Amino acid sequence: TVSKPKCCSASAALSKAPHATWGATNEQVQEVYYEGEIFKGKPTRVFAYYGKPEGAGPFPGIVLVHGGGGGAFRDWVNHWVKNGYAALTMDLAGNGPAGRLPDGGPDQGDNIKFRAFGPDEAKDVWTYQAVAAVIRGHSLLASLKEVDPKRTALTGISWGGYLTCIVAGLDHRFKAAVPVYGCGFIHEKSAWADNYFAKMADDLKQRWVENFEPSRYLGQAQCPMLFMNGTSDFAYPLESYQKSYNLVKSPVTLCIQINRGHGHIWTFPEVDAFIDSYLKKGEPLLKIGPMKVEGEKASAVIAGSATVAKAQLDYANAKDRIWQSVPAEVNGKSVTVNLPAVRPIIFYFNVTDERGLSISNPHVELPASVPK
Repeated sequence: TVSKPKCCSASAALSKAPHATWGATNEQVQEVYYEGEIFKGKPTRVFAYYGKPEGAGPFPGIVLVHGGGGGAFRDWVNHWVKNGYAALTMDLAGNGPAGRLPDGGPDQGDNIKFRAFGPDEAKDVWTYQAVAAVIRGHSLLASLKEVDPKRTALTGISWGGYLTCIVAGLDHRFKAAVPVYGCGFIHEKSAWADNYFAKMADDLKQRWVENFEPSRYLGQAQCPMLFMNGTSDFAYPLESYQKSYNLVKSPVTLCIQINRGHGHIWTFPEVDAFIDSYLKKGEPLLKIGPMKVEGEKASAVIAGSATVAKAQLDYANAKDRIWQSVPAEVNGKSVTVNLPAVRPIIFYFNVTDERGLSISNPHVELPASVPK
């Protein structure tokens, strides 16, 4: 089912396959244009690439959502086709394969994302248009005869991760979702908090947050989610990330790495394995419980069938955030470590299995001194 966004009165239409026009095919990837939302009173089209493996299927399906400065990436579709998926990725900036479409939706610049809009103008804002394009793309993908509509997943990068957080709370047909970098609470702490939200009039900020802030939707997500980020991401800090995944009531897996690069990177093996585990019965990622701190020792419980290859504690002084790591001891299904003599300290466990796939637990921060 597709839930109704706070700003939408016609969400039932999003769950139906949009009218589509199919274009040129290059190897296993085909161009497609499909019906978008009405934008400023005029119809729009969305451009996308679609690909599938050889054969009749039915194949699991995946929707791929690009971030800022990106578009429909053919190579991203190829990546998932090679993994055995039917994949669709759309352009969310009103562009086609050769530039701006005459009937495309809004561009994706920050000045457009955060522009002023009135109480009755939410449908013309970029986030609304982009969310609708993603859900319509899913409906198109799920309607294809070679796609198993009961085995579909969603992943997005950066602003695409932001959109993934919203869509996961609205489109309950997905069986797994992976926001990479992107999260909610961007009005509180993010790359845009000071230069956009701090300058908004109070009524506009309230309207934007109520309609387009992922924290308003994440609590409605019903599918398992993998949240992937770096410790020092310039756009989506760990504090906002943690507040975001804490809202999710369905199973949550974390994969945090020290100083992970930010970009349109779709070769993280944890993303492939996580989605495979829910759509293709692949071996799941390990699970790790919350941090338990007793005196100067930290520990956590590990679950899962995969063999633990190594574990470490990633930590930093909570003020300067210069991250480093120390080995942790694995004893059966538990991991322990003596905390470094750093205060205030922020830290989490990173556990890697024999496949080289890593998972993390929620970070903990200890103050400079513990109040008596």
